[in-house]
Amino acid sequence: MGDMVAVLYDETPLHRDNFLKLAREGYYDGTLFHRVIKDFMVQGGDPDSKGAPAGKQLGTGGPSYTIPAEMNYPKLFHKKGALAAARTGDEVNPERRSSGSQFYIVTGKVYKEGELRQMEQQMQMQQLQQVFNNLCLQHRDEIITLRKNRDQAGLQALQERLEKETYAQGEKMEKVSIPADVKEVYTSLGGTPFLDGQYTVFGEVIEGLDVVDKIQAVATAPGDRPKEDITMTVEVTE
Repeated sequence: MGDMVAVLYDETPLHRDNFLKLAREGYYDGTLFHRVIKDFMVQGGDPDSKGAPAGKQLGTGGPSYTIPAEMNYPKLFHKKGALAAARTGDEVNPERRSSGSQFYIVTGKVYKEGELRQMEQQMQMQQLQQVFNNLCLQHRDEIITLRKNRDQAGLQALQERLEKETYAQGEKMEKVSIPADVKEVYTSLGGTPFLDGQYTVFGEVIEGLDVVDKIQAVATAPGDRPKEDITMTVEVTE
């Protein structure tokens, strides 16, 4: 559908070197953009997508390794055109290690200031929830004992104590927020700010964003696979 030029970040050397190695080997040539969601992202890099028949479920293929997360937020963030590594979910991948080959290019949307403020509030609530979850883990044995004894009053008292401790710790913590320069990009160029700190951004498209827009506009089948295959060839230039 056209040519794109992307740069890879030196701040994410593991992802940079892995992508360059695979590209030089021709690993990506003939693979598909197998998952396309308008106003979100276009994803590719699954080796199983090469010559995949229509209707085949894609998205689980890749080399036999994963890559340690190299998140560098807020310096590197999910602005439109960002190149980031796909991965499996937190429930099976708490370290947020990246897929060995699959990646996505952000399309996203342009946000209003109010939307970003609301997102910051949600991030702060998630921060508190994580503190509460950690406290629950520290009191795991006590919680199990109370449940075994069906001590509802004891459970309620413990919950209230942990909630107070959560808010006490929260008061001492620096509140998560979106930096002003990052907000400026999200309110002008756009992107997917809710992915920041969740996935490794390791590059960006600097030419051919119109091609990304063409890809995200195609018709898709159930499972978000384009109805007509969109293949890629990746070449490395120094």
